[in-house]
Amino acid sequence: MAGTQEIIMGRKTFFFMPDSSMLPDIFLEEYMARGYETYIIRDDKSCPLRRKVDLISSVFTDSILFFNVDSEVQGINWRSYIAELQKSYEDRILIGVLYKKKDSAESKKHIEQYYLYDLGIQCGCIELTPDPKKNFQLIDSVLRANQAEGRRKTLRAPCESSSSVSMTYEKKEYHGKILDISTNHFSCTFTGEQPELSIGTKIQNMQLSVNGLVFHTDAINSMTRKKENGEILNVLIFTNKDGAKGLDENNYINLRHKIYQIIDSRAWELMRTIFSSS
Repeated sequence: MAGTQEIIMGRKTFFFMPDSSMLPDIFLEEYMARGYETYIIRDDKSCPLRRKVDLISSVFTDSILFFNVDSEVQGINWRSYIAELQKSYEDRILIGVLYKKKDSAESKKHIEQYYLYDLGIQCGCIELTPDPKKNFQLIDSVLRANQAEGRRKTLRAPCESSSSVSMTYEKKEYHGKILDISTNHFSCTFTGEQPELSIGTKIQNMQLSVNGLVFHTDAINSMTRKKENGEILNVLIFTNKDGAKGLDENNYINLRHKIYQIIDSRAWELMRTIFSSS
């Protein structure tokens, strides 16, 4: 699969068999906006869950795996299985546990004693409540504490070859190709005559087309350099109507959703490929 190495790069977090009422799929896009690349893995006919865990642990090294120990999967006893994983992949993955809020402090202590102290899992035990909003914050704090964003504070999405940028600068029109994009900035190369953009040059009302999403925004040139093939690469930071860094609200929401779609679909395409090939 083209771009496989690029997809694999970066720390990812996988939630296995979560209760969708406590950890709904809609959380994932918001986590991406905070720099966390997260995925929900369920038990289905595409591939046995044990095999999915092994493949994910082998391909996406340095990932975080959270297991819902209240879920039921045929052939899996979570206590012995997580102990087995901890031993097999100790240097390659980080493990955490999700469980429903318990009726007694003794039950909670029993879970934490085993997973945290007896096994020594590194990403903790998250006690989820019936309140999804509270769960979102609990998980967010654990992801932050375990540096789930890795080295990437904002996630960048590679763009299709048809993605483009158009602008007017010093009374001339310029057109180019967008290479990748985040909610903060994008990189591009211009075709034909090159605009002479200094660091800090402000451009108004640029038109961007990102995998079919078209919008207008202002931006500031933050870097210009020559690539190995001789092309001039420009990196531009988004600014809003008030002149502050960042996109206007509607553009931010739409672009955030598009970036999530791009990143999520590429990762799932790879996962479906490795699951089916096994």
